[in-house]
Amino acid sequence: MKTTRLRSWHEAAGARFAPFAGFDMPIQYKSAVEEHRLCRRSAGLFDIDHMGRFLLYGEGTGRALSDLTSSSILEIEAGKAQYSLLLNEKGGVIDDLFIYRLKDSEEKTDPWLVVVNAGNRKTDHSWFTKHLPPQVILDDISDKTCMISVQGPRTAELLDRIAAADRNKTPNVLPHAPAASKVSAIPRAHIARLSLAGISVLTGRTGYTGEDGVEIYYRAETVKEAQALWEAILAEAERAGIEAGSVGLAARDSLRFEAGMPLYGHEISLEITPLEALLSWACDFSKDFTGKDALLAQKETGPKRKLITINVKGGVPREGYTVLNNSGTQIGTVVAGMFCPTTETYSANAFVTPEYSAAGTKLAVEIRGMPKEAEVIKRPLYVPVYRR
Repeated sequence: MKTTRLRSWHEAAGARFAPFAGFDMPIQYKSAVEEHRLCRRSAGLFDIDHMGRFLLYGEGTGRALSDLTSSSILEIEAGKAQYSLLLNEKGGVIDDLFIYRLKDSEEKTDPWLVVVNAGNRKTDHSWFTKHLPPQVILDDISDKTCMISVQGPRTAELLDRIAAADRNKTPNVLPHAPAASKVSAIPRAHIARLSLAGISVLTGRTGYTGEDGVEIYYRAETVKEAQALWEAILAEAERAGIEAGSVGLAARDSLRFEAGMPLYGHEISLEITPLEALLSWACDFSKDFTGKDALLAQKETGPKRKLITINVKGGVPREGYTVLNNSGTQIGTVVAGMFCPTTETYSANAFVTPEYSAAGTKLAVEIRGMPKEAEVIKRPLYVPVYRR
């Protein structure tokens, strides 16, 4: 079982740990519900160093990456981020990705940063290695860098207090990106190079909680280097009187769930297509990409199942539970379910046959052998702040 470089800090903070994607990760500290609410109202720190980071560069990298991924990445400018899907020929989801277009430098032509899920890092690397042309360099920088996230409405305010223009001209593992002097100057879904607490970082105005926030990349091959920025952020929050604290993976899951964001192995997988998972918006059918033909064929016939979100009365809907229609016939299966602190509902995501996918449809979930009332609701439960 792997650990992140912040493991000792989490232990000292009293975190509870559990396996996730091959890592022993902090699941919660005192209360997952309170950590969730902290992120919604102020600022939460997430250790996401388990995620994979690939640096791709070389002549024609953008074109090759575009052919392998579902969204329109060639149209974005340097410093912009794009959510995309890596699909197989059958249209199944190998992984979902964040792709950043970076700036050319003397050392690297046509560079791109691709952030992948921890459990898929090896699979994705093999897929890219097999399908990218030989002139494209694929550098897995996951072990040379640290990745943390700060999410919540006071994120930019907090980080601006320790931000400055990056004066470090020493070449390092971090690729080039447009420069900034403060976090609040970085537009949503962009990445920039700056300094935080004197540490050179790349900061993406992205996240997976539905809140404003950032994901931060910095060189940190040792525990001491990894902890320096994490502790500096918390110390500055205390000085400034900004409520902030560490947030575990349990709250990260409930935050992304409320905001309608998929988690690999639940709402997306090799057996699930983007059309079934309501992710056709992440597929640009005006261009070629692996899996396109399979998705077009599925469009013609219509998917045999669709992702829905339901609210449930009388119990907690868990992954694997059966979804029933009013006649008691199984019409689907729960893929994720939990208590949602913001809406204060017991909710679930499930795949059902399409005729039961309309909002307002009355269904049931079988919990401990008993059918419990459920209703299909409009997704997402919590509209991300940047979409309002």
